[in-house]
Amino acid sequence: QVRVVESGGGSVQAGESLRLSCTASGSIFRIIAMGWYRQGQGEQRELVATVNAGGAISYADSVKGRFSISRDNGLNTVHLQMTRLKPEDTAIYSCNGRIYDSPTTWRDYWGQGTQVTVSS
Repeated sequence: QVRVVESGGGSVQAGESLRLSCTASGSIFRIIAMGWYRQGQGEQRELVATVNAGGAISYADSVKGRFSISRDNGLNTVHLQMTRLKPEDTAIYSCNGRIYDSPTTWRDYWGQGTQVTVSS
């Protein structure tokens, strides 16, 4: 069994920073990629940032230059450093791990989500 657990989040003023962390643990054979997604109220879930096993990183256009994704312990732990936060960044942020939990099968595992609220 694989678990993906997030930490961080909270309420800040516009312009401030927050750091989210996510750790995957359990029966992991190999991690393909880890990433952060968000869903604002009444909106669809969108990709924020991802990093794959090769180190390739991608960001949503809306966060480029403000958010930074990094990894520790291989790819088991990823962090999302969010700077210059805006009210439109308010959302539930969820960590995703695309993980082989057997030699032949991969699945998408999701954390429980953490609320980020940015007030103006």
